[in-house]
Amino acid sequence: MEISELWVPIVMFTGMTIFLCALVWFRYRSRSEVQQTIRAALDKGQDLSPELVDRLGHPRPSKDKDLRLGVIWLALSIGLVAFGFGIPDEEDVSGIFMGIASFPFCLGVGYMILHKFTDRN
Repeated sequence: MEISELWVPIVMFTGMTIFLCALVWFRYRSRSEVQQTIRAALDKGQDLSPELVDRLGHPRPSKDKDLRLGVIWLALSIGLVAFGFGIPDEEDVSGIFMGIASFPFCLGVGYMILHKFTDRN
């Protein structure tokens, strides 16, 4: 095994670990800031209704969240297909990437369908 072949899994798993740690850290920071806001309001003597506390803890998702997620997944699938066609064909690499791209494509189409039938009033 060459040293360059050894670096590929190391970099991949390190990158995934850093991404997951950052995700957990930012979620923790967000919840901590909400709690600090509630404490500051209570220290100043303001009354907080249960509805307000619930809204602060769980913000309402955007009405167009499904559309944005659908566009992101479709763009990812298009990028994978373009990447597959950009690699010189040694063993039908473009077909492999089209198969991989079918998963995010289906997710994107599903989110677009959800956006179409969601009540946005």
